[in-house]
Amino acid sequence: MLDTDNFTPQQTQDGSLTFFSQDFNQAFHSHYGAKQESYLKFALPTQVQTVAKKGIVRILDVCYGLGYNTAAALEVIWQENSACIVEIIGLELNPEVPKAAINQNIFHDWDDQYRKILTELAFKHYLQTNRLQAKLLIGDARKSIQEVRKSGFQADAIFLDPFSPPQCPQLWTMEFIRQVVFCLHQDALLATYSCAAAVRTALLSAGLIIGSTTPVGRRTPGTIAVYPQDGEKNITEIYPLSLTETEHLQTRAAIPYRDPELNDNTDVIINRRQEEQQASSLEPTSLWRKRWDSLI
Repeated sequence: MLDTDNFTPQQTQDGSLTFFSQDFNQAFHSHYGAKQESYLKFALPTQVQTVAKKGIVRILDVCYGLGYNTAAALEVIWQENSACIVEIIGLELNPEVPKAAINQNIFHDWDDQYRKILTELAFKHYLQTNRLQAKLLIGDARKSIQEVRKSGFQADAIFLDPFSPPQCPQLWTMEFIRQVVFCLHQDALLATYSCAAAVRTALLSAGLIIGSTTPVGRRTPGTIAVYPQDGEKNITEIYPLSLTETEHLQTRAAIPYRDPELNDNTDVIINRRQEEQQASSLEPTSLWRKRWDSLI
């Protein structure tokens, strides 16, 4: 169980608020802006506004947290099509986080309809209206994602938003990401803020192709991923990887995290990867970094 004693709001540069996690030693969002990050890293790159024109959008929000990504997606969708039906499944380990967001009035500057939705999800974990069916699955996402997969849910957009790989490797492993990708519709997009080579390798291994989204509040970009499409403009043309990023995928940094039974703890997962890196014949990441730093 995570420590829930101290949820202190922190203001980000766009004026929106976030929390700092003592357990993971990280803020839930970048200093740039919790609200802007939700739009620019997740809702807009996954093109939910385009899907909204079809009249129904299904979203899988991995690591729901405070609820920003879900709220941003709903706003973008209903601005495009106010009658659009939305289905959302959120995965969240700690039920106290979304409750604290409501209790501390994090969404004070959002429209009332979104505050009501986030409140229902935070305290009841379920909401159904004439245009929204949403539920929050509480617990280890490695278990919850298997429930989602077995249900046959196929998302039009997936938001992959755990804490960073070094802090929360269990939600960036090849095995977990493969379970997530099983829930991605054939024409849908998956977005994450991470550009870690290990994460990108896991996405590629799950059968997706990847692109690089614009940096938001940090030097590094995010990642967009989709199944290969025939006869359509490739995601790698719209969001191309730089040569630097492509070469990064050929270094030891690209060795993925592994969790074969989806139940190992953080230390086991990290140690397993470190042992694999040490035995690898791939280029050390330090040499890649030194080479590119000399060219900048």
